[in-house]
Amino acid sequence: MATPPSKAGTKGVPREHRRLQMLDAATEEFGTRGYAAASLPSIAARVGVTKTLLHQYVGTKEDLYLACLVPVGDRLLDTIRAAMGPDGTAPHTPLRVLHSIFTALEGRREAWFVLYDTTLPPGGEAARRAAGYWAAIDRLAAGGTAELLRATGSTDPLDADALKYVWRDLVATLVRWWVKHPEQTPEAMTQRCARLFAAAAGLTSDGRSG
Repeated sequence: MATPPSKAGTKGVPREHRRLQMLDAATEEFGTRGYAAASLPSIAARVGVTKTLLHQYVGTKEDLYLACLVPVGDRLLDTIRAAMGPDGTAPHTPLRVLHSIFTALEGRREAWFVLYDTTLPPGGEAARRAAGYWAAIDRLAAGGTAELLRATGSTDPLDADALKYVWRDLVATLVRWWVKHPEQTPEAMTQRCARLFAAAAGLTSDGRSG
């Protein structure tokens, strides 16, 4: 659902408040439509200003995307690091990480797709900065998945690499599902994930005992 135009263009609105309104509207636009399809006139209309004024405040489309990306990327990196603990081995790490991601995104769930936008122009500053965040999150995931595998007795680096890719896609899929179910709180999603993990663990059982 599109955000209705606000009174951001009205005289007397503090400059920083107006800029924050622009960033909120841009985050929703980029997150729901992707960089390639996002429209500066549409973002301007969301906040009730002209495209010219939007340019004066935030610069180019890429500048605006970067202004949305950096707080999202920094917030997710910080919250994942905190959830994993100083050595990446906090108790119940996968669920802790998922809960931290859901909590960080609550109220602006589409921000995940600002970070993981596949329509960014290759070779540009936007793609470079996004890739930097992806790599940092992947390094955290690699450490966490390797630790999980060591707990099962596996030291095969290919197992760890494969599990990193599984984890990345799993998180993206869960966030996509969550976006479609706005009634689900971060706590409810974390509990749901715990049930799904328990069910998945049951799939590996061959039913034999003793």
